[in-house]
This record gives sequence, C-alpha cells and structure tokens, in this order.
Amino acid sequence: MPDDPANAPAGHQDPPPSAIDPPALPPVPAAAPLRVVVADDNPVVRAGLGVLLSGRADIQVVAEAADGREAYEKTLRHRPDVVLLDVRMPGVDGISALPHLVGIAPVLMLTYSRESEIVHEALRLGAGGYLVHGEFTADQLVQAVRDTRNGRANFTVTAADALLAHMRQGAAPPRGPLPEGLGAALTAKPADPPADPPPGQPEPSEGLSRLQPPVGQSSVSGGPGSYPNKQQYGLSSREVEVMELIASGMSNQQIAATCFISEKTVKNHINRIFTKLHSASRSEAIAHWLGTAPRPPGGRP
Repeated sequence: MPDDPANAPAGHQDPPPSAIDPPALPPVPAAAPLRVVVADDNPVVRAGLGVLLSGRADIQVVAEAADGREAYEKTLRHRPDVVLLDVRMPGVDGISALPHLVGIAPVLMLTYSRESEIVHEALRLGAGGYLVHGEFTADQLVQAVRDTRNGRANFTVTAADALLAHMRQGAAPPRGPLPEGLGAALTAKPADPPADPPPGQPEPSEGLSRLQPPVGQSSVSGGPGSYPNKQQYGLSSREVEVMELIASGMSNQQIAATCFISEKTVKNHINRIFTKLHSASRSEAIAHWLGTAPRPPGGRP
C-alpha cells in the first residue's frame, strides 16, 4: 500500500523536481572541419587526394588548383587551414608560390620532387613539412595534414635524407683530439674571425642561387688565401650559377632541375660558358673557373 503523506514525519517535504533532474546542458557544437586546398597539376592526384581527405569526418577539401597562381588565388579566397602544394607545376611552380602562400596558411609540400636542394629551399621558404609520393600511407598523410595545422612538421624518409645530405655538403670539419672535459667542445672559445683580405684582393664569391650547394674555392696560384678572379670571364649571372653547379659535380639533368630550366637551355648556357672560358670540356672549364688550370707563361691571370 502506498505511503500516506499524512503519516510522513513532521517537517518532511519531497524535493522539487528541479533538485532531482538538473536541466539538460546545451549540446556541444561539433568542431569545424579542417579546411584544405590541394594544389597539383595532375588532375588524377587532385581527385585522389580529394576523395581521401574528404572521407575523413574532420577534414574538408574546399578548393583545388592546377598551378601556383591558382593556388594563391584559391588560398586567398578560402583561407584554408592547410595547403597541400606540389613543386613542379606549369606557369608558377610551387617553390615560387610558396613564400606568398605561407603568409596566408600553413603549407605542406606533397610532391614527387626529392632533390636535397629543393627540400632545403622549400623549408627555408616556410613549408611546414615535406612528403614525397609513394612513401606514406593514407593514414600518415591525414595525420600529417592535422599536424601541419597544429605546427608540427612531417617528413618522409627521402625528404629527411635529402635535407640531411644538403646540410652535410661542404668541407668536413677538422678532426682534432677528443676534449678532456665533458662539453668542452661546446664551450670552447670561438675562433677569431678571418683577417680582411689585403687591398686589391677579391673576396670569395658567394653562390648566386638559393638552390646552389656550397662549392669549395680554389686559388689561382695554389697559395693560401688567394681566389680566382672569376669576373675576368664576363659570365652573366645565370652563367655563373650554371658554372658553379658544374663545378659542384652536377649533371645537366640535375642543373636543369635545380634552376627550373630545360636541359636544352642548360646546354646552351654551357656552350657559351665554354667559349668564354676558352675550354673544350667540363674538366677544363672547372679548372679555369676554380683557378687550378696551369697558367701559361706571360698569359693573363
């Protein structure tokens, strides 16, 4: 038999309904999807990336672009969270567009280009990561896109190796005896800066291309501290760039990729360089350029 309210203890009252069932909280709004612009000149690649990324609940491909100029326009219009950018595209390539894109949105390079100079240049210009096609799974790509939005860098194996190879180019550091104390090598007094060259002595030339690997200098006479007078040959700035790459050991194909020009254009530059350096072969041109060619008696320096 139900309890009779009359038999309830004195002063007892049932709690109001609001004390038993708190009011329902408003629903938590769903997080906005991560918005992506895909820039690649291959329509099959763009379509595949669109299907892959848009299949994730938290990612939305808002626009596609076939070259760097279109990528900039679409990025400016849609203000995405991440831009996926190829390197080699007709018109404005990815490297040329990159400095303009990173001011608007984080950029993740997604490309077949794996040359160390290009990887280094892309990172120098602000890319937030570098993935080479064929070296990542679908899940890894998705995670890399999320990481790029959050400021975390991702590299595939080839890109990481290329970057490391570029950083290791140049002369190897001298090998001295191991320091006695722990950390002595890091706390050692820095070396004195090199003395200024004597009057009339040209300073070492600097690389003209941002994609150019460092090239060791050789002297005209073989003596320490002297450098070849490269201005005597009258090379244009592009010819100097090509000649420096020849001296670094690059092939015509590698030079074309580094300078973003055709191999035919590279050959034309080389023919003009050989004429100006009075050389019949690569090795002879390098010797003249680096100052290691024997000087003929009474000849010009």
